[in-house]
Amino acid sequence: MILTATGITKHFGEAQSLTYALRDVSLSVDFGEMLYIVGPSGSGKTTLLSIISGILRPDAGRVVVKDRDIWSLDADSLAGFRLQTIGFVFQDYHLFPRLTALENVAIPLILRREPWGKCLADAGKMLQIVGLAQKQTLAPVKLSGGEQQRVAIARAIVAEPDLLILDEPTASLDGETGRKIVAFVKENILNEHRAIIIVTHDSRIYEYATRMIRMEDGRIVPGQEAVYEK
Repeated sequence: MILTATGITKHFGEAQSLTYALRDVSLSVDFGEMLYIVGPSGSGKTTLLSIISGILRPDAGRVVVKDRDIWSLDADSLAGFRLQTIGFVFQDYHLFPRLTALENVAIPLILRREPWGKCLADAGKMLQIVGLAQKQTLAPVKLSGGEQQRVAIARAIVAEPDLLILDEPTASLDGETGRKIVAFVKENILNEHRAIIIVTHDSRIYEYATRMIRMEDGRIVPGQEAVYEK
C-alpha cells in the first residue's frame, strides 16, 4: 500500500461561516492503481488531494505515504519528502511563464541541488518521453493547452515520484486531447512501483481508471466504488 488516509477532516471559517470541506474521510491506494476521485464541484475532492499530497494540513486524521506519517513531519522534512515521493499536476499547470519548457521541467531537480547539466539533460529526456523534444526552448505561452499539460506532467515525474496526483487534468482540453493525455499517463507512467490519483469531472476519461470512488458533501459515498481491470 502506497497511501493510507484515515479520518481526514477539514473545515474553513468559524462560527456561522463554518464550512466542512471533508468529514471523516478514509481511503487507501495500492501500488499499480490509477484511482479516480469523482463527484460534483464543492464535494471536497481538491481539498482531499491537497491534504494527501502534503500541501494542506488537515484538522484531524492521518495520512501515511510509504510508511511515513506525513503530517507528523516538520516543514523541512515534509518538503523534502514531497520532493522525493509525490508529483502534483495542478489544474492550471502552474508553469513559470519566463522559463522555457525545459527549464520548467528541470525545477524539481534544481530544488534537489543536482548539477545544472544533469538537470537539463534529465528534463530533456522527460520532454522527449512526453513528445515535446522539439519544443523544449519555447515559453509556455507558445504552447497549446495540451502541450502545457504535458510539460506539467513531465515536471511532476522528472524526479521519479512514487505517487503522481493530477487535479482535473483534462479540464481545459478538448475531448481527444484529454483522452490522449490520460492514455499516455496510464501507458507510460503507471507501473507496479507507482500509483496515480486523478480528480476529474470528465466522464470521457473514465475508461482509463483502475478504480473509481465518488465524493459528495465532503464524504466518500459508500457503495459507489467501481473497480476495473488494470
